[in-house]
Amino acid sequence: MKVTKQKFGMLSDGTKVNLYTVKNDDMSFSCTDYGCILTSIILKNKDGSKTDVLLGYSTLDGYINSHFFFGSIVGRFANRIAKAEFSLDGEKYNLDKNDGQNTLHGGFDGYDKMMWKAKIIDDEKSCGVKFTRLSPDGEQGFPGNVELSVTYLLDKNNNFSCIYNAETDKATPINITNHAYFNLAGKGSICQHSLQMNSTKYIEVNSKLIPTGNFLDVEGTPFDFTKEKKIGKQIKDVGVGYDHCYVTEMYNPENEQCGLPLDDSDLVHFAVVKEEKSGHEMSVFTNMEGCQFYSGNYIKGVVGKNGRIYDKYDGFCLETQCFPDSPNQKTFPICILKPGQKMKAKTVYSFTIKN
Repeated sequence: MKVTKQKFGMLSDGTKVNLYTVKNDDMSFSCTDYGCILTSIILKNKDGSKTDVLLGYSTLDGYINSHFFFGSIVGRFANRIAKAEFSLDGEKYNLDKNDGQNTLHGGFDGYDKMMWKAKIIDDEKSCGVKFTRLSPDGEQGFPGNVELSVTYLLDKNNNFSCIYNAETDKATPINITNHAYFNLAGKGSICQHSLQMNSTKYIEVNSKLIPTGNFLDVEGTPFDFTKEKKIGKQIKDVGVGYDHCYVTEMYNPENEQCGLPLDDSDLVHFAVVKEEKSGHEMSVFTNMEGCQFYSGNYIKGVVGKNGRIYDKYDGFCLETQCFPDSPNQKTFPICILKPGQKMKAKTVYSFTIKN
C-alpha cells in the first residue's frame, strides 16, 4: 500500500491544490485538499480491467465551477434546514437561503469550496489522508469555533473509510457527510444496479424536501429496499426519483444518547449495491442514524470526466448523516455538539468482486 502526492492545480489567489492517491493491490482512490473531494475510486472488474466508479471532473476547474457536490464534503450541516433558520439556547440563527427558502449543505459558502490542511497517514493497517480545518464562529451563520477533521483510509481488504471528527467551543448543530456519486459500472444509468437497505422506515418530506417529522414504513411502497431490487424498478413511482433519508439500525428512540455519534466503535451494516456486468459489489457500514439515498435526479447534460456527459440517474448517493432539519424537528434525535464533546462519525464502503 502507498500514498502519492501531486499538484492538481491552483486557485485564483495562487493557492496550490494537491491531489493524493492511495493504492492497495486491488483498488485506489484519489482525493484533494480542495473541499476534501474524492475525485476517483478505481476498482478492478471481474474481467481484470479497471473502472472509476465515481462521477466527477478531470480538472480542478470542474470542481471549482460545479454545484453538484461530486465527491465533496458537505457541512456544517448536510442536507436541508427549513426556512434557513433555527433557534438554540434562546438565540435565533439565520442561514443562507440557497435552496429556495431553505438552506442546503451549509449555504453558499460550502465546505466543498474551501481549502483544508492535509496530512498523509501510512501505517501497517491502512493508508490515507487526514484533512483538517477550523470552521470559525459565525461561518455560514452557525455558532461556535469548530475543529474539524475528515479522514479517508484504505486497508488491504478494500475497505474505504470516511471518518468525521469535530469539537466545538459553543453549542452548534453539526452534520458532516461525503456527497460521492457512485456508478459501479463506470458509465450509463444506475437504474440496473441492485440495492438492498437494512431500513424499514424513511422520513416523510414535503414538496420542498423538508421533513414533516413523520417516520413512514417502507413496506408495500416503492421505498422498500429491504429485499434486493433494481434501483429503477419503481423509481418513476416516487416522482422525479429518490431523494429521501432512510433510518438506519443505529436509530433507537428509546436511547437518550441518540443523535450525534460520540463513539465510533460500533457500526451497522446498512446497504449493499451490486452491478452485474462489472461484478462490483459495495457494502455500506455506518454509525450514523440516517442515510440520504439520492438517485441523481437533477443531473442533466453535465460534462464530467474525460468529456463524458452525465445525465439523470447516472449516479447514486448514499450519504450517511444525522436526520435532515434536525435543529427544527422536535421528534428527531438531537444533533447539537456541545463543548467538551467529540463527534465521532464513521462510514465504511467495502468493495468486493462477484464473478
